[in-house]
Amino acid sequence: MLHADAVEVLKSWHAPDAEQEELRAHYLHHLSTHPDGMWRSCRPEHVTASALVVDAAGRNTLLTLHKTVGRWLQLGGHCEPGDTTLTGAALREATEESGLSSLTVSSEPLQLSRHLLEAGGCAGAYHLDVQFLVTATSTEYVVSEESHDLAWFPLDALPPDTDCSVQELASRAQHHLAQH
Repeated sequence: MLHADAVEVLKSWHAPDAEQEELRAHYLHHLSTHPDGMWRSCRPEHVTASALVVDAAGRNTLLTLHKTVGRWLQLGGHCEPGDTTLTGAALREATEESGLSSLTVSSEPLQLSRHLLEAGGCAGAYHLDVQFLVTATSTEYVVSEESHDLAWFPLDALPPDTDCSVQELASRAQHHLAQH
C-alpha cells in the first residue's frame, strides 16, 4: 500500500525544474525495481519522508539539531510498517520529532533530495527523501530523543551552517507560500 502510494505521488507530481524531474524519474525507477524500496533495509538506497514544518504565518520553520548528523535539518525519517501513505509518514515523523499535534501536510511534495548517509545505522546508504510542506497551528514543541535541540528560524535566515539542501527546501517553501 505504501509502495503504491509513493509511486502514485511521484507519477502525479509535476517537478518544478529539470533537476527535480531527473530525481523523480530516478525514484520511480528505484521503486519499479525494488519492491522493498520503501524500507531502511533496502540498499544501496531507500525512500524516506520528511517535513519542512512552518508556522501558521508561513514565515518561520522548525528545524532539528539532529543527534546523529549534528546539523540543523528538517524533520523526517524512515517509513515504518504502519505507514500507508508518504504524506502520513512525513506527518508521523514531524509529530514524533516535535511533539506538535495540530499539523497539516501538503498533498504533494515540495522537493526531492537524494543524499548519502555518512553516520548512524544507514551509513553508506542513500536516502531518496520526499519532502513535504507541513503547517503548524501551534509553535510549542517538545524536543525528542532524536534531537539535541529544536528551534524556529525565519525561512530566509537559517543558521549559517545549514545544509544547502535544507536552504533550497526553505527557499522552495517561501516561493510556494508566496503563490498561495
